[in-house]
Amino acid sequence: MAQNNNKKKPNNNNKKKPNNNNNRKYSGSSKKQEVNTGVEVVTYTDTLTVSELATQIGCTASEIIKLLFMLGKMVTINTNLDDETIELVCMEFNKEVKKEVVIDEANFEELQVEDDPSLLEERPPVVTIMGHVDHGKTTLLDSIRKTKVVDGEFGGITQHIGAYQVDVNKKKVTFLDTPGHEAFTAMRARGASVTDIAIIVVAADDGVKPQTREAVDHAKAAGVPVIVAVNKIDKPGANIDRVMSEMSDLGLMPEEWGGSTIYCQVSAKFGDGIQDLLETILVLAEVQELKANPNRMAFGSVIEAKLDKGRGPVTTLLIQNGTLHAGDVVVVGTCFGRVRKMTDDMGREIKSAGPSCPVEIIGLNDVPIAGDNFLAFDNERKGRQIAETRLQAKIESERRSSSAMTLDDLSNQIAAGDIKEVPLIIKADVTGSAEAVKASMEKIEVNGVRVNVIRSQAGAISESDIMLASASNAIIYGFNVRPSAQVRAKAEEEGIQIRLHNIIYKALEEMEAVMKGMMAPVYEEVVTGQAEVRQLYKISKVGTVAGCMVTEGAIKRDCHVRIIRDGVVIYVGKLASLKRFQNDAKEVTVGFDCGIMIDGYNDLREGDIFEGFVNEEVEQ
Repeated sequence: MAQNNNKKKPNNNNKKKPNNNNNRKYSGSSKKQEVNTGVEVVTYTDTLTVSELATQIGCTASEIIKLLFMLGKMVTINTNLDDETIELVCMEFNKEVKKEVVIDEANFEELQVEDDPSLLEERPPVVTIMGHVDHGKTTLLDSIRKTKVVDGEFGGITQHIGAYQVDVNKKKVTFLDTPGHEAFTAMRARGASVTDIAIIVVAADDGVKPQTREAVDHAKAAGVPVIVAVNKIDKPGANIDRVMSEMSDLGLMPEEWGGSTIYCQVSAKFGDGIQDLLETILVLAEVQELKANPNRMAFGSVIEAKLDKGRGPVTTLLIQNGTLHAGDVVVVGTCFGRVRKMTDDMGREIKSAGPSCPVEIIGLNDVPIAGDNFLAFDNERKGRQIAETRLQAKIESERRSSSAMTLDDLSNQIAAGDIKEVPLIIKADVTGSAEAVKASMEKIEVNGVRVNVIRSQAGAISESDIMLASASNAIIYGFNVRPSAQVRAKAEEEGIQIRLHNIIYKALEEMEAVMKGMMAPVYEEVVTGQAEVRQLYKISKVGTVAGCMVTEGAIKRDCHVRIIRDGVVIYVGKLASLKRFQNDAKEVTVGFDCGIMIDGYNDLREGDIFEGFVNEEVEQ
């Protein structure tokens, strides 16, 4: 039978490869069988590599690589091909193409089907209170709740999203109190994205301010009805007509002037007009006919999340449909867990929560991102599998992005018009700084180019940040944090640029300058090396001499030095002396011992790291 195959093979292959030699008879026969039994329709879901496409077509990867090379495309066996290229290759091999859209439970955001109308029940409205800082948003909510929320805020400024539920005429209303300070713009956007009604608070004695305009934009983007609460009407300088006129310019024409926007005059401090405002909310909610099905697995959004030292990941959820029970298995974004404990907005432990109810849960394996969706499952194994699938999909998506770039590349690409978005990763010493820097960076827009912060966290710059930057073509900005030697080495290996600052406006000026293509020659810090303190010698009338081992690069006599203790910079200064044994040294390289004295600083400890650096003029 094998002989018959060998006889038929040259006749079939002579059409394409007349010079085929005898050594490849077996492989040629195998290939021919693949072609004869291969698929006529190439099917795929997301994308295909050259290798995967070759397997489906029934040819070798080198044939596809050669074909694409002739068409001017350089690929390797592991290159992911786009839809257009896959269609082109299949056309050359006379194959049809079919891209399948796989609907699986891992994409549960897209699988939220309409409930049977007979199962729907009335649900409380979700109301977001927005407006400018110090215009009385939290005081208004305080007056509604008859509590002292504002007393717990640092400096009277709301630092996070608070979610509260109150009873109004025997009906429940859920309120989201979003911060009004400009550094928290993104958090206000999260609030507006899950709301049914927006209340925009404007102080009668202050009028429309920048954050008021942003709040109006968020409400319009969310497509929700707006109630304008004119607050502080009790103040002597209150001018209600001025507020109505300025808000009309933003497209919110009062009903009294022939428009469709309801205006309520209130005094949050004294409680005037609060009842009218609440009744207006109920009327608007009734008109909208807000309903949900409480008899299904819970679905909703993350309002806020944090890592608590004692309790682990703590997540504030807003349930949008269904009922969440204590003990339910939930997938939140790419996180997974079982609801170990659930509390309401008053801190009371509860066993279940229905639609439009805000709850705080613990039990997740990681901290989710605010704005993520969640879904409850009745099977723990299934929930864990879906969370892992979502995490892998996220990682794969990041890996498919292009390589990282420097500020030079960025400036050139912007000048050439090749880029419309600048991806950044921001790491800071505290969460507040990270949020503030993110908000400020995202406000920068020059000639249609905007900044996109893909990660903003507190903590040291880590290798995972480097990998994300490499995957997403991003630049890393650090504020009051320092990368370790391993992280710097990884960044150099991946070609990632790390910009380190301790003043926000300087970083903003730098980014604006890059985006305008106006980067001038500047001095840039270059790290020469690091040395670890192994032993200390206290010499009277001289000071403390640190016996060190150079662990990386070189320590130079004329360099500046910073002292790093537990990853935090505690002092920056100059070397007073650098010695090898009893002799002065100009430079001590990696692997050698040396004695170091710091000019004007003696509070050293064993284990401290000396990082030497010099300032060099470079072209940006």
